Amino acid sequence: MEELNFDVVVVGGGPAGSSAAHMAAKSGCTVALIEKEKEIAQTVRTSGVTWISDIKKFGIPEECYNPIKKFSFCSPKNSVKISGEIAKAAVLDVRKTYRFLANRAKTSGSELFTSTNVTEVLKDNTGKCVGVIAKSDGKQIQFNSKVVIDASGFVSVIAKELGYVTQWKKFGAGAEFEVKTEKLEHDNWWLMVGQEYSPAGYAWIFPTSKDTARIGVGIGKPDSDVDPTVRLNELLEKKLGPIKDLGNIEKIEFHYGLIPNDGLSRKTVYDNLILVGDSAGQANPLVLEGIRYAIRFGEVAGQVTADAIKNGDTTEASLNPYEKEWKRAIESKINSAGKVQNRWVGLTDDEWDKELSIIEELTADEFLDFIRADFGVSKMVKLATHHPKMIVRQLFNMVKGT
Repeated sequence: MEELNFDVVVVGGGPAGSSAAHMAAKSGCTVALIEKEKEIAQTVRTSGVTWISDIKKFGIPEECYNPIKKFSFCSPKNSVKISGEIAKAAVLDVRKTYRFLANRAKTSGSELFTSTNVTEVLKDNTGKCVGVIAKSDGKQIQFNSKVVIDASGFVSVIAKELGYVTQWKKFGAGAEFEVKTEKLEHDNWWLMVGQEYSPAGYAWIFPTSKDTARIGVGIGKPDSDVDPTVRLNELLEKKLGPIKDLGNIEKIEFHYGLIPNDGLSRKTVYDNLILVGDSAGQANPLVLEGIRYAIRFGEVAGQVTADAIKNGDTTEASLNPYEKEWKRAIESKINSAGKVQNRWVGLTDDEWDKELSIIEELTADEFLDFIRADFGVSKMVKLATHHPKMIVRQLFNMVKGT
């Protein structure tokens, strides 16, 4: 068996893993970035929705995303559109973005191992993680490391193998087609809610260019046993709601993915081990997006890991600043978003019709703060004060937990 020594082994070449590898290597560590597929983002598992203010901070170039400045919702008997003058949301070219992040990690000094599948976690005589064994092109490689960063996504390969976590109990299952359309408002996305679109979830149209879009269905598990792929094909066949306005639709590629929706329920730091991204459950429950969290906290994980290695101490206590940082940044916001999501899951079609009337009261900036789960107390108080409709005030009071 080939044996390799690194300061840091990062498992998973998605946005969390590449960002962690980039920052650790940039800070002077030797880093192995391990990806099981033949190339980064060979399989797309996400619709790629994110926010321009975030991705600009991460240095993601403009050619990697389609800007969105209009936001349309429809329920069975209602439809609303919120428009802004400046594009503030984005739909990523997922492959281009993920490969940009992985190439940045390589440029910083990380060594990328593709077609490399982790088969075993290495433990010392006290049970602490000290590396992994992986299979690559028919041979076994032993990666020894001081710290392992589990960025393996929903499956949480390392943490699960060590017995630290079990399978997520609550999660979203999403199916979508990348399509070419005859007619498309390329700066406007659609969210479709109600039973005919998705029980315990929503359907979407997310434009990716002038004439291409992602049409998908997400369904919460175990809230519903409906198969999102089956429902997606039904929507396309019947051309329900705004899908009918797209004209002729040509399917290009199918995507399917799972995303945790258990809230921030996991411990994410152990001796010699950090969990980040979907492995850590760092996802916004309102629209089940987490790429911005993956990149942001991947960078934090890489920096904290590098600092711990420099100090010669990779115990849980030394790595704990990572968990403190992400909890300080998003824990209260995600908990508040979870309250709203729990409300939405239980709505009937008639109640959704009314809920859209609430959303229609918001400005574009207020809507984005809401859907991004940016629930700062000052913002919530301002919203509740400025909107005269009692139902709006009740919604934001619920978010605040008052």
